Amino acid sequence: MRHRDRQSQTGLLPRMEARRWKNGTIQYRYRMSDGRWIALGNDKNDAIRKVLDLSGESLDLGTINAIWREYRESKGWLSLAELTRKDYEGSSVALLGVFGRMQASEVKASHVATYLDKRSAPVRANREIALLSNLMQLAIRRGIVETNPCRQVRRNRETPRTREIRPDELRDFLAWCQKQGGQRVIIAAMAEFCALVGSRRAEFLKLTWPQISGGEIRLQRAKQRGRVVVDVVTVTGTLSLLLDRLRGLAADSRVGYVFPTRDGNAYTDHGFKALWSKLVKKAMEEKVVTERFTFHDLRAYHVTQYRKQSGMLPDLHSNPATTARVYDRAKEVKRRGL
Repeated sequence: MRHRDRQSQTGLLPRMEARRWKNGTIQYRYRMSDGRWIALGNDKNDAIRKVLDLSGESLDLGTINAIWREYRESKGWLSLAELTRKDYEGSSVALLGVFGRMQASEVKASHVATYLDKRSAPVRANREIALLSNLMQLAIRRGIVETNPCRQVRRNRETPRTREIRPDELRDFLAWCQKQGGQRVIIAAMAEFCALVGSRRAEFLKLTWPQISGGEIRLQRAKQRGRVVVDVVTVTGTLSLLLDRLRGLAADSRVGYVFPTRDGNAYTDHGFKALWSKLVKKAMEEKVVTERFTFHDLRAYHVTQYRKQSGMLPDLHSNPATTARVYDRAKEVKRRGL
């Protein structure tokens, strides 16, 4: 059998061989276990399908669907943050609907570009192609393809959000949430906590009371790519009042979650987002909020107000430039002249 490192051999199954003739034609064949060779014709994909039929293996071997299944069992998948894995699982639905049955060797840069252009959600499309890029990298490691077509295409342009939440607007919204009662009070407390501390939702969904002591809150920062960074947040007066209210609602403020569900467990990200969406929708219907804002906009609120009050940006991101570009929503910046 010829060496598998030749371009004509790329992506072939075990015991397959590609023979290039002088006229440039490539003919594929397969060696049976008894040593006999079976001609497979000149079409690579058709040859692979014939071999799969002969060997009784899965018909989707070498497809994006198959690589996705293998990726989810790889060390690369396990090294991803939990939120990233959940995001990729969500991204896989639309992505596999288009690319799933394609052989990895069939995916071209033009297919990726078309997907980015035609997907109705441009930013979501970027996340989905990021997943496809990871799958193609795995395909390269397995010898199925030689290049990653996703690397050859520019992603859709992403414009940072500019929604600036005003202090009075947030105050009215939180007061309205308090009157709703039930678990909406806990959801509102999370919103106020995010505005005061600036942490990601994933960093405090499972916050426990033992993490708050000595006038400090210890939160492990997410998205650090292998590093462990702990944010130590000083409890200010306003934050202390919020924690006191939450202690009053807790069955035991020495243990348990700071933001518990009705049955005392921590909120899942999916469960929280469902409740938050309903709460904001109702606030819009009752004219409490005139312009919709996301929970992530509260992180930007913290950055914007922190800078207005201190003149500096808070240390929230591994790249300070990202904090300034994405989270600082101030529309007026004051400075003193010389």
